[in-house]
Amino acid sequence: MSKRYFVTGTDTEVGKTVASCALLQAAKAAGYRTAGYKPVASGSEKTPEGLRNSDALALQHNSSLQLDYATVNPYTFAEPTSPHIISAQEGRPIESLVMSAGLRGLEQQADWVLVEGAGGWFTPLSDTFTFADWVTQEQLPVILVVGVKLGCINHAMLTAQAIQHAGLTLAGWVANDVTPPGKTSR
Repeated sequence: MSKRYFVTGTDTEVGKTVASCALLQAAKAAGYRTAGYKPVASGSEKTPEGLRNSDALALQHNSSLQLDYATVNPYTFAEPTSPHIISAQEGRPIESLVMSAGLRGLEQQADWVLVEGAGGWFTPLSDTFTFADWVTQEQLPVILVVGVKLGCINHAMLTAQAIQHAGLTLAGWVANDVTPPGKTSR
């Protein structure tokens, strides 16, 4: 059975991808066959190959396995909007079965799989289903990325409490300084 983890954050833009790539690199250096998975991404760019999300591309690049883009990121949306809104607007519902099938496929190839969420813990995937619901269904241990800024202690404690309330393991956390260069954090 592969080791598998879900990376979430206290917010969007807190460094989930930076932390995820560092974890993938460390697992690869430890001898694991690694795979990064970003099942849902918005804010993607149009390329000759189709829509591509920079976070998913980074996970693909930092995986030790050679993975097709669609394997790493099955749901890609152009607009940088909450997944439940943009999927409804485009008439492309996000299905948990598709997300789970993608995870199973990666588990068959890799012995260390890292799944990166979008936004924060309760990011909606539909009107009735969140990333937290899917992670709970999959029973994934969670790594929490905390954007170090004013208010982060409260955000971190609320998110950690929600993860534990779901009966999941908080496997670890990463403090990421999100202060722009030249500014100071408190």
